[in-house]
Amino acid sequence: MATVELRFSAQPEHVRTARLVAAAVARRAGVDEAVLDEVRLAVGEACSRAVGLHRSNGVAAPIRVVLTEEEKSFSIEVGDEVPGAGVAAADAAGVPGARGSAPAEEFDDADGEDSMGLAVISGLVDDVEVRAGEHGGVIRMSWPTNPAIAMP
Repeated sequence: MATVELRFSAQPEHVRTARLVAAAVARRAGVDEAVLDEVRLAVGEACSRAVGLHRSNGVAAPIRVVLTEEEKSFSIEVGDEVPGAGVAAADAAGVPGARGSAPAEEFDDADGEDSMGLAVISGLVDDVEVRAGEHGGVIRMSWPTNPAIAMP
């Protein structure tokens, strides 16, 4: 199992870098070429969400992106360090595992922007899980790979 970890400060301009890294690692892992745009878009949405949460809640810690190549799948976890920044299951637009530990009104992004980003991600990724807790939240996304076509 190969893993790449990326950490970046909560600045919107770093989201593009995260998208490019994710696409390159996904390609090398053997994710179908036709799906790479979806990987880029989903990672961009997840990273933008994390950046927004950090900035609106005054969190100085970096955003964490972990890219993992497994035997038959490739997964990406985008983590923030905003306690309880999950969303209520009803607001997750059908994202499996989405839950929240704090009322939405405690966060500056409670205007629906957060739910819209999660809805976009769930539309792009078949296997997605959203978790939140007292130490922050994680969006985990995964795609099948075809190791036979993996790049050397």
